[in-house]
Amino acid sequence: MALQVTTTSTVCSSSAWTTGMCDCCADCGTCCCALWCFPCMQCQTASQHGWCFCMPLLDACTCLAVSCCLRGSIRERHGINGSCCDDCLSVWCCYPCVWCQMSRELKNRGHATTVVTQQVMRA
Repeated sequence: MALQVTTTSTVCSSSAWTTGMCDCCADCGTCCCALWCFPCMQCQTASQHGWCFCMPLLDACTCLAVSCCLRGSIRERHGINGSCCDDCLSVWCCYPCVWCQMSRELKNRGHATTVVTQQVMRA
């Protein structure tokens, strides 16, 4: 008997962020979480992206480099236009809003991904 496994993944990609930096009304839960426990929201966002959940806590030691790198990584993974300079400027100008945007993006992109697995048994 042979087992054949076929996995198909369809990812919705766009060249723009699904929400703007100041679109708090797009996901009030994320903004409330950021308001009441910002470090918790940061750690959850990093974890959702597949990074170590405690990485954002290093921002204080690395002059916000972790946030810039995470934003760049999210952009690259999802085909969002932008540059490293854009990421760093956004992080420096509106740190909490950037984190909320990244969190919303991961939630939105996570819902747009479909994975189908089919297993066939052959005699």
